Formats: sequence, structure tokens, C-alpha cells
Amino acid sequence: MNHRTKIVVLGSALLLTATAASAATASDESPRQREAAALTGTAKLYRSAGDDITFSFDAHLAAKDNADPTRATGTFEWSHYLNGAGARAKAKVDCLVTGGKVAVVSGVITDSDLPGAEGKRVGITVHDVGRRDRLGYSWASTGDPVEMKELPKCVSSAPFERVRKGTGDFTVVPWRPGF
Repeated sequence: MNHRTKIVVLGSALLLTATAASAATASDESPRQREAAALTGTAKLYRSAGDDITFSFDAHLAAKDNADPTRATGTFEWSHYLNGAGARAKAKVDCLVTGGKVAVVSGVITDSDLPGAEGKRVGITVHDVGRRDRLGYSWASTGDPVEMKELPKCVSSAPFERVRKGTGDFTVVPWRPGF
């Protein structure tokens, strides 16, 4: 191998190394696959009596589970207090269905200071309309989750409550089922 051949071989090796590094950087920067559906965010509800009601969501349906909304994961929680009395609860997500800017999430209560609430399934509906989102919940007609009969997955009420201005914003990632 003469001197000129060594330079060509060395130059090719540097070019291959630079190309591999460039490809690795490009793949690291490539866009992640969009999740199938999501509901995230925290907001307080508006009540003229001054109730302190907060809902928070961190619910996701992975792209690989697009065909089965019952494979959704995450949690959601809420609290409702007025004049120092009330309760809070946290639920583990067991279903998430979204359509456009509307999401229905259900889950089983895993932690609550409301006697009899743990183990009950609840559902919540969110309409993502910017800073004035709306929300509804499966216990709207019963008064609290404890008084509800067994609720199927992904069931809730119409989003009849309004989010208090300036308190937050929910984000809904629309589901795109394959049918």
C-alpha cells in the first residue's frame, strides 16, 4: 500500500464515520410517533357559590394500542371543597376515547378520602375549547361516585360544567381509529 492509497483509505474511513454520526443524529432528532389519544391538563371548575373544584388528567393511549381504547394508561384526580368540607379522589385510567376535541376517560378510584369511593369506576368527559373548556362526570345525577351503580368503561355525562377562567387548560389528542 503506497502513501496515496493510505490517504484514500483514511479519507474513506473518516467519511464513513461522519456519515454514521450524521445518521445517528438524524435518527435521534426524528419525530416520535404520535400517540393514539391523550387527555392532559389541570383546571378548576367555575361555581358561583365559590366551590373549590379541581380536575387533573394524565391519560394516554399509545399508538400501538390504537385499536383498543381500554389499553389506555395514566391517572386522573379531582377534589371538591366548600367551606372546608369536601373530598378528593385519584383514579387509574382503564379507558380513553377521544373524538375531535372531546375526550371520555374512565378509571377505578385507587385513593380517596370519600368513604366507600375506592374501587368504584368513574367516567369524566372533557370538551377542549381553549381556556373555557367544559367538563362532565358520571356521578352528575347521583351526587357522588359512591351512590352510582356499576359503570361500564368509557362512560360519562355531557360536559356541562365550565372551567374557571384563567385556571388552566385541558388538551385532547384526537383518536383516529382504523375504521
